[in-house]
Amino acid sequence: MTAITRKDNHPDIVLIGAGIMSATLGMLLKELDPSLSIEIIERLDHAAAESSDAWNNAGTGHSAFCELNYTPQRPDGSVDISKAVKVAESFEQSRQFWAFLTQHEFVELPTSFIRPIPHMSFVWGEKNVTFLQKRYEAMQKNVLFQEMQYSDDHSQLTDWMPLIMEGRDPNQKVAATYMPLGTDVNFGALTRAMFHCLKDMEGVTLHFNQEVRDLDRERDGSWEVSVRDRDTHERRKIHAKFVFIGAGGGSLPLLLKSGIPEGRGYGGFPVSGQWLRCTNPDIIRQHHAKVYGKAEVGSPPMSVPHLDTRMIKGKQELLFGPYAGFSTKFLKKGSFFDLPFSVNLRNIRPMIAAGLHNIPLTKYLIEQVSQTPQERLDALKRYFPEARLDDWELEIAGQRVQVIKKDEEEGGILEFGTEVVSAADGSLAALLGASPGASTAVSIMLSLLEKCFPEQLRTNAWQQKLREMIPSYGQSLGDNPALCHAMRTYTSEVLDLAPAE
Repeated sequence: MTAITRKDNHPDIVLIGAGIMSATLGMLLKELDPSLSIEIIERLDHAAAESSDAWNNAGTGHSAFCELNYTPQRPDGSVDISKAVKVAESFEQSRQFWAFLTQHEFVELPTSFIRPIPHMSFVWGEKNVTFLQKRYEAMQKNVLFQEMQYSDDHSQLTDWMPLIMEGRDPNQKVAATYMPLGTDVNFGALTRAMFHCLKDMEGVTLHFNQEVRDLDRERDGSWEVSVRDRDTHERRKIHAKFVFIGAGGGSLPLLLKSGIPEGRGYGGFPVSGQWLRCTNPDIIRQHHAKVYGKAEVGSPPMSVPHLDTRMIKGKQELLFGPYAGFSTKFLKKGSFFDLPFSVNLRNIRPMIAAGLHNIPLTKYLIEQVSQTPQERLDALKRYFPEARLDDWELEIAGQRVQVIKKDEEEGGILEFGTEVVSAADGSLAALLGASPGASTAVSIMLSLLEKCFPEQLRTNAWQQKLREMIPSYGQSLGDNPALCHAMRTYTSEVLDLAPAE
């Protein structure tokens, strides 16, 4: 059937992908400049269906309280907490923005997307216990982490996490940190709430079941966005001054299609995820925490195991994982041709170099893919000694694409964080990468505004509005105890986040 081409339209902004990043950027821009016209394009039939979905998202409320991979140990034995401070401050900015949305009734009850829950780190073995104690001592020096508690006493740990201590060898050397200020965030619910608000705003249109097929730079510096309706096969062109590619794993192919010089040499390595999901309500009720462990020696940062309490659709759930898998898809509902079609002459060398430098990752993925149910259970039993296979089922999580970028020395390296790649003139930006991702969406979008809207950002109007939405904007909470306490008190009250007990 011949596709029908509709008349072109000319919004100010095009947001590709209806996930947490596009929702956050859309809300920020409409608050900063209500006159902006925005068109949002999503290839699936509803918002937050890929990485932002609660079952697909591996990071619910990353705030650096319990993630040990954010605090590496230096060669001299000391612990570097700089990344943890950065992530914690970013999460505080997210909380402030969500409090603003709640106060102004852009979202309904905050309990629909965020709830208090303790964040814990748990280790065993003398070496790991020593590391955890050093980490705790280093973090205690920063106001962001001063409410953290540490213990290596079995009775105290039993009070904190009974499921993990039940049936454990009483002579095993163990330790944990406990942070009562932790939260669980359902980013799927939050994303859908923001899009529900956006679609009713003047100048905003939201399209589902439509996908972007191509991006072309026009002579005046704007962008022609080619869109195809997946149901009717109808095609249309959109002309926009600014394009944001926030399509999760699908961002890389679109960045490459844009042809901007800044995107040359980028590649991606897809990794799928799996969870063990508890099906026994009695067990679920016994665990009320996010307990993160330490990745096995030689394992990548993405493999940090955790026994994770989550609230999904008003119901308490318990997950353990993640277990990694491999697929050539860049999206859970993508194509098996995503990876091969992403390879080109500009990125093949970095991708090969990154592969050669990350043989342990390849080995890890092969081992994970070939795991038996009993081997998955054995991994769980390190955290829950009394676990039985009958109480758990395998749940397929989302896809993530680890960024591969050019490196002068190595040829190509894997980038395990998130990265905004933008055109020199600020007319296009793409978000690549994964964790901590959604939890730091607000700070990531603020950095995007700095790159792509520098003139507007310098105006008094934008500066004043940003400080209204994010009161600590431009200030460091880690260096200002009074401000940190004030912001936490404010967001806790608005978001109904009484500290976990």
